[in-house]
Amino acid sequence: MKVLAAIGVLLFASAPAHAQAQAAAQTAAQAPAPAAKPCEELKDEITKKLDAKGVKGYTLDIVAKDKDAEGKVVGTCEGGTKKIIYTRAPAPAEPPAKEPPKP
Repeated sequence: MKVLAAIGVLLFASAPAHAQAQAAAQTAAQAPAPAAKPCEELKDEITKKLDAKGVKGYTLDIVAKDKDAEGKVVGTCEGGTKKIIYTRAPAPAEPPAKEPPKP
């Protein structure tokens, strides 16, 4: 009898948890996907952030997701079909120091 009562309690206690899990799964399935951000808009946002930090000498390039590119991926856009690549421009070569004329 005790076993039967224990099984009944377990079934009764687990039913609300199961129903809550199903409701959460349905809500997640019905939630709209995040909007795909246009690449130019995201590139402008990244540019503003880098400029605010005082970063100089860089380029941001928009390329296809599956294209190999040099640099660091700093964002994806247009539903994940493209990515934004950050590359640091090489420092300009300093001109050689002038030697003082010898007498």
